[in-house]
Amino acid sequence: MTQQVRRMAVLGGGITGLSAAFYLMKYAAERGERAEVTVLEASDRLGGRVNTLLRDGFVIERGPDSFLGRKLPMIRLAEELGLTEELTGTNPAAKKTYIARNGVLHPMPQGLTLGIPADIDKFMETGLISDEGKRRALEEMDIPRSSDTSDESVGAFLERRFGREMVTGIFEPLLAGIHAGDLYRLGLQATFPQFKEMEQQYGSLIRGMTENRKTAQINSGAAVPAAGGTLPASVFLTFRGGLSTIVEALAQRLRSEGCDIRLGARVVSLAKASGIDGKQAVYRLELSDGSTLETDGVISTLPAYAAVDLLQPHMETAALTNIRYVSVANVVLGYDAADFGAELDGSGFLVPRSENRQITASTWTSAKWLHTAPEGKRLIRCYVGRAGDEQGVELPDEELTAAVRRDLQDLMGLSAAPVFVEITRLRHSMPQYPVGHVDAIAALRELLARRLPGVLATGAAFGGVGLPDCVEQGREAAAALIQSVR
Repeated sequence: MTQQVRRMAVLGGGITGLSAAFYLMKYAAERGERAEVTVLEASDRLGGRVNTLLRDGFVIERGPDSFLGRKLPMIRLAEELGLTEELTGTNPAAKKTYIARNGVLHPMPQGLTLGIPADIDKFMETGLISDEGKRRALEEMDIPRSSDTSDESVGAFLERRFGREMVTGIFEPLLAGIHAGDLYRLGLQATFPQFKEMEQQYGSLIRGMTENRKTAQINSGAAVPAAGGTLPASVFLTFRGGLSTIVEALAQRLRSEGCDIRLGARVVSLAKASGIDGKQAVYRLELSDGSTLETDGVISTLPAYAAVDLLQPHMETAALTNIRYVSVANVVLGYDAADFGAELDGSGFLVPRSENRQITASTWTSAKWLHTAPEGKRLIRCYVGRAGDEQGVELPDEELTAAVRRDLQDLMGLSAAPVFVEITRLRHSMPQYPVGHVDAIAALRELLARRLPGVLATGAAFGGVGLPDCVEQGREAAAALIQSVR
């Protein structure tokens, strides 16, 4: 009997798309089926925002620099690709993080997790919050849980429980920085659902985080078992050769197994072509060069604004058009240690909006990640741009570099001239999940399943910007498509 071929297309060659293609081929093989998988990437490179530059012994990340080790999808994928031994953690001596207040860097209080104080004594010692602000924050333990379980903004939720000063002084630079967003426009359910869960379970986030911290302390320092060895006991992990290590490994594995990866292949339209036994739709993808591809199933991992162009002719797409994107820039500066003249006694610092700086945060990369700079060198990465303040991203290189260096001198006393500067502009790269996002995306996916069976949409715009979240979304989409395509 001739083995039936399943033709499937993945739109987008970022980490979600490559993960989807990997698991499509894996799950098809496990079912004894033959899959023809085509990855269509509009740009001239794979990896999306993951983009490592190796320069003169430096490991420079022009996009994300790490992922949460407790989120296992990335670990499991690394295991399957034989990359476990390449994983490395942060420098245990660089635990301190600073937050700027009135032009001065203050250490973040010990016991602070996602901005929530779990060590009251240490919190009371901080200079980041006034005495009145501290008093108001600790009243959180006496505020009743809300009976309203509907979604709300992160800012409104945290202000209700901790007060405005905690939001502007600690929560905003710490939490909004993850999304480069505005806490008063980000939906709680899509970004920090654990906060609402703690409120409902413990009646207080402080009590909930304290309990969680006790559990974490019991397990801290334990080596995490993994195929090929044990993982570093570190909150954040990366690869010694940079995050592009996993992108390159995925591409190599996919190509070796017959996956067709096409660069410069932008899809401009998606249309129903025919049907199989009157059940499963077959789709025709038209590319920007005029060529077409027919496929039994499609996984789109495109940004929301690009997915809209393909889906809008077939269905309502308000859930996607409501997702705004923010542009950011990374400015990486390399230095000679002999000229550096500043102490890097931590992992970096965060800058609240109220400080009116060009920099929103800075990672002291060579201190946080010991593999990133050669002996006698230092590496600093600075972030520019956030919701409502994106003008700096488009400054000419010289002006942007000068503005960043002024902020570093004012906040760190760093006046040394860098030996090189690498600027990466990530335009429209940070999706902003609005209030009601989770329910809106669930409804959109239900509608998509009815209107375009065999077409799935996923990726950072849908359910998580972290790399493990993207890997898991790719895996889940692959599993669903393999089940649906007959």
